[in-house]
Amino acid sequence: MDIRRATTVAEVVAADRLFDNPARPEWAERFLTTAGHHLLLAYAGGGPVGFVSGVETVHPDKGTEMFLYELAVDEPYRRRGIGRALVERLAALARERGCYGMWVTVDAGNDVALAAYRSAGGKDDGTCTVMTWDFA
Repeated sequence: MDIRRATTVAEVVAADRLFDNPARPEWAERFLTTAGHHLLLAYAGGGPVGFVSGVETVHPDKGTEMFLYELAVDEPYRRRGIGRALVERLAALARERGCYGMWVTVDAGNDVALAAYRSAGGKDDGTCTVMTWDFA
């Protein structure tokens, strides 16, 4: 397995089966060219098999932290440590960029995601409730 940072729209589009919806080139371009946005792709078997995306968030009294936006691994490649490796690589990138921490929200009952995050060193304090706003 090889993990590389996505730098081109073509790389993102080639991995779009891993996303919730097909990748739109104009959105991929905007993501890739926005400072503090990161997309790491895992490759095995000749193509992309997983990804993690992260966004640096900055606050005046806290500094910079990494928001782990999304993690996905293609079903046939799960339970091989790819998710853990992607999260660990994003955490290393966050440290390199001076982030003081990293966080992610997880859907209640998503035991697969929780296992991946815990295996990569994530801590669950058991107090998080996710609130959402839908502007669509």
